[in-house]
This record gives sequence, C-alpha cells and structure tokens, in this order.
Amino acid sequence: MKIQRIELKNFKRFTDLELDEIPNDNKLVLLIGSNGSGKSCLLDALGYANNKIRKDTAVNDEYHGYFKKNKANGFEINITFSDGQQLSVSEKEQDISFPAGVFYGRTSFRQVPRLTRTALGQNGVSFEKDSDRPKFFIDRDLRFENDLEKITEIILKELFRGNQSNRQIKEKYIEPINRSLRNIFGDRVGTQLELLEIIPPLEGNVAQINFRKGESEIHYNYLSAGEKEVFNILVNLLSRRELYRNSIFFYDEIDLHLNTKIQYLLLKEITENWLPENCQFWTASHSLGFIEYARNYEKAVIFDLDELDFDKRHVLVPEQKSRPEIFEIAVGKELLPSLFRDKKIFFVENSDNVLFSNCKIEDVVFVSASNRDNVYHKVRATQFHGIVDRDFLSDDDIAQISHHYPNLCILAYYSIENYLYHPDNLEEYYSSRNQKFDKHSYISRLVSEKNEILASIVPSLSMKRLGYPYFGEPIYNGNPLQKRFKNEKENIDQAAAVSSGLRSDEFASFYKSLPMKSYGKNIPERQNIHKIELSKTDWFGQSMRAIIAFGPKP
Repeated sequence: MKIQRIELKNFKRFTDLELDEIPNDNKLVLLIGSNGSGKSCLLDALGYANNKIRKDTAVNDEYHGYFKKNKANGFEINITFSDGQQLSVSEKEQDISFPAGVFYGRTSFRQVPRLTRTALGQNGVSFEKDSDRPKFFIDRDLRFENDLEKITEIILKELFRGNQSNRQIKEKYIEPINRSLRNIFGDRVGTQLELLEIIPPLEGNVAQINFRKGESEIHYNYLSAGEKEVFNILVNLLSRRELYRNSIFFYDEIDLHLNTKIQYLLLKEITENWLPENCQFWTASHSLGFIEYARNYEKAVIFDLDELDFDKRHVLVPEQKSRPEIFEIAVGKELLPSLFRDKKIFFVENSDNVLFSNCKIEDVVFVSASNRDNVYHKVRATQFHGIVDRDFLSDDDIAQISHHYPNLCILAYYSIENYLYHPDNLEEYYSSRNQKFDKHSYISRLVSEKNEILASIVPSLSMKRLGYPYFGEPIYNGNPLQKRFKNEKENIDQAAAVSSGLRSDEFASFYKSLPMKSYGKNIPERQNIHKIELSKTDWFGQSMRAIIAFGPKP
C-alpha cells in the first residue's frame, strides 16, 4: 500500500492541510520542518487511522479531544492510496473494512537505555494485533524488549521443532542484523559493530545481547545511544516483517542520537533493504542526513511544513529537490555559504528559484527570498548574488544599478513570465511536442493586448517606480542616483522612456516592459501549460545563463 494523498481537517494543529501528488511508485515520504511545525501531527493522523481500522483502542471524549484543533468541531482524515482506494476516518462510529496491517508506526520515544526483563512470557502481547503500540505519538514506545522476546521465541521454535541448523538460524536472524550494521556503521577493522548472540532472559537475569567491537565483547547496555537506536529499529523490523508486507510504515525522528553520515545510511538501509517494494515509509525529521538521502533517492518525496499558518488551508506538493532551501531546516541560510562553498548563491524573488533550478546551471544554487526588496538588500549587504525582475526599469536605470551593485542581476524583461511566454520559448516548447505554433500570430495578439492596457499602465508609471529600493542606502551620501526613484525629474524622465517603449508596436521595444505576469493570460497559446515545463527548454536555460554571465541582454 502507498499513499497518494492525505488531508487533515481540524486535526491537531491544522485547520485544513492537504499533501498531494505523491507518485504511485514512491517509497519514502520525508516530512521536514522546524520544531512545532506539525510533522508529528501527520504521523498521529496515520496512527489514528490505524486505531480505527483495528477497532481495539478504547475511545472516549478525552481521547478524541486530543486530536481536535477546534474543540467545538469534529475532525476528518481522508487518505487516497495509489491503487485508488480511499479511507476516511473521523470520531464518528464507522464500519471500516481495511485489512489490519495497512499501517505500522513508531513514536520518537523508543530509547531503551538498559535491558530490564528477567524472564520470558512477561509481555502478553499480540503481535498480530499490534497490541503494544502507543495510543498517541507523544507516548513512549515500549516494543523493544517485546521484539527481542519474539525473535528469541521464533529462534527456539525453529531450533527444537524445525529442521533448521544453527548456521541456518544465524543466516536468517543474526546475519540480516549484522549486514545492516556493516552498511550503517562501516566494516573497518577495530570499529565494526557485530552482533554475536541473543540469549533470552533466564534465571532472573536480563537477556545477554552481546556485540563485538574491535577485540572487545560489549553487552547491549554499554552501547552508545546511537548504536542502541539503530539496533532497536533493526530488531523491530526483523521481528515484525512478516506481518507487514503491504503496509505504510511511519516512524517519527529515527535520526535521534545519530551523526549526519549515520542518518543518511540508516534511512537508506531501511528504505532500500528492509521494506518490501510495495510498502511506503513516512518519517519526520530536520536532519541533514535524511534530507540529503531523500534528495538523492529517486523514489522519495519531501514535504516542507515549515512556517505554515495553521489557521489557513494549505495544499502542499512535493518539494523540488534541487532547492537549497530544504537544507535550511537543518543548517539555516546563514550557513549556506559553507554548505555550498564551491557554488555561487543567487537569491531570487518568491518561488522563482524552482524555475531557475530547472536550468541546471553548473556551480550555481538558487535560494528563494520573499520579494524584490529582500533580494536587493541581501545583495547590497552581503557577498551573495541576486536576480530581480526588470519591472518598469529603463535601460539607463539598469546600467546604473548594474554598475553600483555588480552582484545584482536584472532580468532583461519585466518578469520571468516574459521569458516563459516569449514567442521563441513557446516555439521550442510546441516544436518539441510536434505541435503547431504561429509565432507571428502570437506576437500580433500580444500587440493587441498591449494596446488595450496602455491606458491603465502608462499614466501611473512614475508612481509605480517610487517604491523601487535601488540606491536607497540608509544614509544620504550626496549621490544624485539616490533621487532616481523619488518623485523628482530623474524618475519622471526614466518613466517617460519606459512609456515610449510600451507605446511602440515593435516587439523588441514594448515586450521588455510588458507585464506578462498579469496580462496576456487569455491568449490561447499560453494557456494550460505549466510554468515548470516551460522552464525546461534550452532557450529558457540559455537566457538565464546569459543573465548570470553577462547581464540583461535580450
């Protein structure tokens, strides 16, 4: 089973949250976001759905109240699976016919610092019913010693009742653990961690789970916190793997106590070697190792929950993995230079970074800034580079700005939409799909649209330019350029130059200042085409490279 879409309504932190467009072949869903961003809320939703399917968790008003954002209203969890099945659960009584093993989850509170059980048969757990699962994702997960007992039970049965030799049993239950330990911690002599034996708790003594590390034998109690965390997870997967062959696994913060390299290798090991191909793994983290693995693994998606307004509706789709912003959860923007020390960092307006990233410009990463002014101030005050829209700048404005701020690039056209819907770009796009495109007819429509809106644009040009931040250093330095975007002659003169270009019917003159972001939307040739697709053309990529390398030359 794999989830394609999930929606939460009035559930915990979220008024209305939807995660959509998860590919059908997806195997890993990584939820990232700072502390308190709602990552575990989604896992709690999967846990609640699991409880409803199993029908073995005592429910009451207090239990349901824990999940409600607005206590006066009910909540809903709607899940669409990749095979088309749908599951909707709420606090109401429901007759749900999904198989019991659809979900399997673990909370972040799994750490067992030392073994305590001194005899077998103390758990009273039904593994088939997953009866030892926590009710909430804030509860402690006490499965570890149950898992150890289950493995011991299976080994003893196979030893005494079956025809399995000691060697066969080790191959089946010990070697999978050791293979994973080698993959995660390495196989270097002296530091390799190897499981030697699992002896059940007998005669009032705790279980003897012993490892070899270098020349020493080490009891489980004396492993590091990170080694215990990894072993805990592997034992859990080993003991219950036969029960969950077509399931959604959801584990919270399995990166605890692990360094970046081990984080990466653990997530890789679970996803690629322990989960069957038709299972899906959901986890929440803000660790660099997990983010890097999800970026590299083709069957992984990343959802960024950071800075969401919990009171509003949000529809999230998987993040573009090329976006360096996804690393901010782990390292912050102030550390980007050290993380990408061999690359130029360009801040760009709003979400344009997704479009720029499709150009695959070598040694350059694009980072989103909230708006034009934010980009300008970052470039003015730091070593970063930036790209901003042309808007209603004149050619002379651009020349002066480029001279004073050499790290600030200005688009040759009004906005990035002018490139996406440029006739040359559309011509390449349609040609690649063997579809007809009449460039001359398209330009004629642009001229008509432009002439229809002139009266609404031209009279207010000088006023629109008053908000431009360029040359707006905090302290007046006597530079006449500081008056360029004030309500004075310099501004009026340059606004007149822009106006003159817009009045022309020559494409090269008017198009650079035509707001294609807002106008021309009714032209048939630009409808029903996703911007992402238009940003993948060679023409668009070459145009963006020219901006970065040489400045705005259409």
